[in-house]
Amino acid sequence: MSSGALLACTACLSSCAPDYLDPAPTNIDFTLDLNLPENVSLKTIGGSVVNEGVIVARIALNEFTAISQRCTHEPVAVAFQSADQTFLCPRHPSKFTKDGVVLNGPATKPLRKYNTTVTGISVRVFS
Repeated sequence: MSSGALLACTACLSSCAPDYLDPAPTNIDFTLDLNLPENVSLKTIGGSVVNEGVIVARIALNEFTAISQRCTHEPVAVAFQSADQTFLCPRHPSKFTKDGVVLNGPATKPLRKYNTTVTGISVRVFS
């Protein structure tokens, strides 16, 4: 292999390597109406929905968490585990806290966490 081809291949591998991706959406700002059928699971502690690449989960009576749906190790959708309020990647299986912090790898970077506010029957999620 020529040195130019080797350099190009090395550059591709380093830019495509796991944990170098930032798959989390930015500039998030949406509101979920809990009375709409697609959001009804958020009326129950442990319920979750996905909107704009963000998992919104109800973790207590008046507390929600909003976390990027895409694993930071590989571009795979994580799932909310209501039993222990964690997020799990089904592929490798990295596990994250309700705040997106890595509990076990292979992921080394946290999931992006978004702000939430509750007003009546609405949950606002924003960057």
